[in-house]
Amino acid sequence: MDETLREQQLRMTRFIRDPHANLPPPGIEARRLAVYRQLFLGNVQGLLAGSFPVLRATLANDLWQSLVEDFYACHRCRTPLFTEVAGEWVGYLESREDLPGWVAELAHYEWIETVLLLSDSTDPAHEPEGDLFNGVPLLSSLAMPLAYVWPVSQIGPGHVPQKAPGEPTLLLARRGADQKVYFSRLAPLAYALLVSLREQQISGREHLETLAELAGMEWDVLEPQATALLLDLKAQGVVLGTYSG
Repeated sequence: MDETLREQQLRMTRFIRDPHANLPPPGIEARRLAVYRQLFLGNVQGLLAGSFPVLRATLANDLWQSLVEDFYACHRCRTPLFTEVAGEWVGYLESREDLPGWVAELAHYEWIETVLLLSDSTDPAHEPEGDLFNGVPLLSSLAMPLAYVWPVSQIGPGHVPQKAPGEPTLLLARRGADQKVYFSRLAPLAYALLVSLREQQISGREHLETLAELAGMEWDVLEPQATALLLDLKAQGVVLGTYSG
């Protein structure tokens, strides 16, 4: 490619990305450059607004606009796929330490729905009717335990807490057989069990006994509740069965 043409293209893209920090390329009307700027930035704005409707409606217009412009100008996405830009936006917001903590958490909460909707992951071979207590339970790849400092499921226009509550918000996000994503609240024991299932391949009984020890409870006391919880997760399709082999 001719180096002059390459430099012209680079100057144009730099200006479109951030006109405040870069000079416009010579020989192009300001009006035309503004059209290109609005076209590209507008596409990003529309994509983010559609992916994060609650965050968009909750933030003040000026703040939303400035965040999108800074994201467009300064963040270097590591993917060319439009379907993954939402994840880049979450990462960008998490890097902005000047923002209230609920902003990045609300964005992550909304993003998880997209992740599950678009997921094409497959689960390993397993026994649907396997022994959940003596075998190794398998957590569905379409089920995610989530923990937030802020009550993300309650935040929205007109309702932004001034400080984080004393207890975390524990949620289960899962994609059902109808291809819809559902969120439900989790008790601390259920959340701890799901995290344990995700991180360790041990028997169901070992999972539950470890949780009893961490909770400072006798196994005989916790066993009925923990057993019922594991069976309920299986009934919901959150636990698929046990690993094969």
